[in-house]
Amino acid sequence: MRSSFVLLLVSLCSSLFLLVYAERLCNGHAELCSRKYSNITFIGAHDSAFVGDSPADNQGLSVTAQLDSGIRFLQSQAHVNPFKVLSLCHTNCLLNDAGPLTSFLSTVKTWLDKHPDEVITLLLTNGDRTPVAAFDTAFKSTGLDKYSYKPSSSPLPFDEWPTLGSLIETKTRLIVFLDYGASPTAVPYILDQFAYYFETPFNTIDPAFPQCTIDRPPKATPEGRMYVVNHYLDKKISTNEVLDKDILDDVRIPNGLFGRGFLDDVLVPDREAAPKTNAVSGIGSIGAQADLCQGLYKRNPNVLLLDFVDKGEGVKAQSILNGFL
Repeated sequence: MRSSFVLLLVSLCSSLFLLVYAERLCNGHAELCSRKYSNITFIGAHDSAFVGDSPADNQGLSVTAQLDSGIRFLQSQAHVNPFKVLSLCHTNCLLNDAGPLTSFLSTVKTWLDKHPDEVITLLLTNGDRTPVAAFDTAFKSTGLDKYSYKPSSSPLPFDEWPTLGSLIETKTRLIVFLDYGASPTAVPYILDQFAYYFETPFNTIDPAFPQCTIDRPPKATPEGRMYVVNHYLDKKISTNEVLDKDILDDVRIPNGLFGRGFLDDVLVPDREAAPKTNAVSGIGSIGAQADLCQGLYKRNPNVLLLDFVDKGEGVKAQSILNGFL
């Protein structure tokens, strides 16, 4: 009788363990719990903080809404504004200032706190070459430094990245990259983008996206690196067009501040083309460029950056590239 009770108890515990294990999801998929970070494709929001209807904006959804929609990779530009505050600014803080970096980070932390089984990546560009200590201060002020993954070596070899399940279990659910100025000895959780990734050309104006060449870092080889595909389409706007349509006010440039020739052939995101650019298949689609890249490097992209992630089928493409559809 006693042995039967013990066997029943063991059986119940085993069943409960299997039930819990079977229901565990990582970034929405049980399969990702055992998959290494370096073997996952993420659809990323390019210039994720620049949200709105002006020609200079890249997204139509707030950062929180981007995350709610399934985006787990956020990229944005950081600059020091005229008030000496490290902010998210599009090219220049006089053009488009989306607010302090700390506000953006607080939004990400709030979302992570509500979603304990999710891993997010941040890629910040550092056009002003601001010392990494300023980024460290921003992360520490919001508490996000405690969420950030610190690799055991720098750079961590491609095949030694942890699984999503491991990142969740160890409560290091944020991966942070900086394109220029990272220092693994000074701030070990802010990783050097180009020690880990190569990326394809940006400022593309050809809607066919006919290439997947290595643009940065210079003279890089693909071996041992993850890679980012810049899959967002720009279009040119001439000075006359800008002035005729009164776009100067929309892009927040005081009239005459830089002279009338400042905006010659300025590139802006092609919002109208986004449904086609962000499609699963077809000429110039996410799937078409991913196939081109896969043919060159014999593995899927790790990241495809998109403008206007609310248009097209970015999250569906992400599922397909990860083998779920």
